Amino acid sequence: MSGHTKIILKNRLRDHHKPNFINTIRKLINVRKGSSVGSDVIIDKNVEILRFPRNVSIGNEVILKEGVKICPANAKARISIGDRTTVGYHTMLFASKNIVVGNDCMIAPFAYIVDSNHLTKKDIPMNNQGIEASDIIIDDDVWVGTGAKILPGVKINEGSVIAAGSVVNSDIPRYTIVAGSPAKEIGKRT
Repeated sequence: MSGHTKIILKNRLRDHHKPNFINTIRKLINVRKGSSVGSDVIIDKNVEILRFPRNVSIGNEVILKEGVKICPANAKARISIGDRTTVGYHTMLFASKNIVVGNDCMIAPFAYIVDSNHLTKKDIPMNNQGIEASDIIIDDDVWVGTGAKILPGVKINEGSVIAAGSVVNSDIPRYTIVAGSPAKEIGKRT
């Protein structure tokens, strides 16, 4: 190695993000809007639950960092985030149908998770066409890297890692590490 030494540090995220009075107020505001919010949830500033907050369920000990946007786009759309999951800065979850994020997941900053696409028939302007939507399921213990895009109809199975900047357009097997656009397997967790 060229003089660089790797070190391993303890993950101290939860040591630095503790529930406080302001987080309690943010939680109460979202509960009042109709969202289901578990205990010891950290909601940072500029987090928004848009359009249909009653269709959002947030588990216990979840951390939503600054700028997160959670948007069920219609009255039937659902978004669920499991216990002890962290959603990074300026990440967007946009559901026209259903997005489920499991327990103990890490979603890095600027990720985009959207369960729908616009239709693209050639003889009709695209902004006059509808959309098609398919569930996105992210199982427990998944790490979604910075700037990753998770597209409609994808299931990311337990323990997988999505590398930064990846575009996931197909299912990912358990404990698989993927990278690229489209995301392809580059390894397995050991």
